[in-house]
Amino acid sequence: MIGAATRLPAADWRIQAGLDRLLDALDAARGESRFVGGAVRDTLLGIAVKDVDLATRLKPETVMARLREAAIKVVPTGIAHGTVTAVLPTGPVEVTTLRRDVSTDGRHATIAFSDDWREDAARRDFTFNALYADPLTGEVHDYFGGLDDLAARRVRFIGDPLERIAEDHLRILRFFRFHARFGREALDTAGLDACTARANDLMALSRERIADELLKLLGVADPGSTVALMHDRGIFRPVLPEIATDGVTRLLTLIAREAALGLAPAPVRRLAALLPDDPAIGDTISARLKLSKAQRKRIIAALAGPADAPAPAFAYRAGVETAIDRLLLNGGSDADIVQLAGWTPPRLPIGGGALVARGIGAGPAVARALQTVERQWIEEGFPDKARVEAIADSVAAAQRGG
Repeated sequence: MIGAATRLPAADWRIQAGLDRLLDALDAARGESRFVGGAVRDTLLGIAVKDVDLATRLKPETVMARLREAAIKVVPTGIAHGTVTAVLPTGPVEVTTLRRDVSTDGRHATIAFSDDWREDAARRDFTFNALYADPLTGEVHDYFGGLDDLAARRVRFIGDPLERIAEDHLRILRFFRFHARFGREALDTAGLDACTARANDLMALSRERIADELLKLLGVADPGSTVALMHDRGIFRPVLPEIATDGVTRLLTLIAREAALGLAPAPVRRLAALLPDDPAIGDTISARLKLSKAQRKRIIAALAGPADAPAPAFAYRAGVETAIDRLLLNGGSDADIVQLAGWTPPRLPIGGGALVARGIGAGPAVARALQTVERQWIEEGFPDKARVEAIADSVAAAQRGG
């Protein structure tokens, strides 16, 4: 329960192998290190924790030396900014020295190390992301009303929203992502107005950071109303001006269909839903966002229009993922989508050797004959090997002229 004397409840991640040794090495019993951020927030909400982070008063070099002494593997993943990663048997734990910002430009920050918990909390983005918990007692330390905001499911900037956005422009997208994931009802007015006023700041960010945050937003269970509000407020205009109202409408329809059919959220498919039905535009946007080759290929394929064959045949040629994307985005039947969701495309049960054995000369003639066999096999709904053998007999006889 979240209240004035809140303590972190028991959770599996708090008793993971090696964590006690890590906490001992970092003097948690003397108050030198605390859990922070998402692990604290999500545990208080009863949500499964994916990543565990520790904040510490100890300097990064001291952290590394102590972990090595404790025989804990440590990697200097971001040591210039105070972060190292302790590798436990159950996974990594990030350990970051308390910090304060010296200067910021909206993309990068120059930091100085600190030993002041409140100073470290003050540089974080939202109040419920600045909650710290004593690893031994579970006592939660809250410097900016994060517990109240968490109880109300309210995303609220620490301090002046305009100043926080000026420090890191990505906080605009994070504000909406956290609301889509945790928020209830209307967004915090001051935060919403600040994000709207500073939307053009997103143009200064690398496209990789924008794409990463956008796909995280679209991966939330139901980001539809949040995305619609972002569109209405012009948040996407500086970086994705191609998104139109009908794209938002299509996204809302897609989200509803995914839920109704029991399909997991697919961020790349949802991004495709926001875009015009034009593979060339999808390619241009994918390149602009510097998406991976696989993501780019999926968006281009998803925007190629309705399926041009019965569902299994189409999925066999285009791939199951592409077929489901296009059926969902173009009004395909629920029955077809459900069928494909658990379908593994079969393999043609004979090869070219079977046709050579039937008197077809090796080379291009065999390839053509095999394609004919495969085409008929697909058209007949992937019959068993006995039927394919009969198809092969017929094709070979026709190709031999008798």
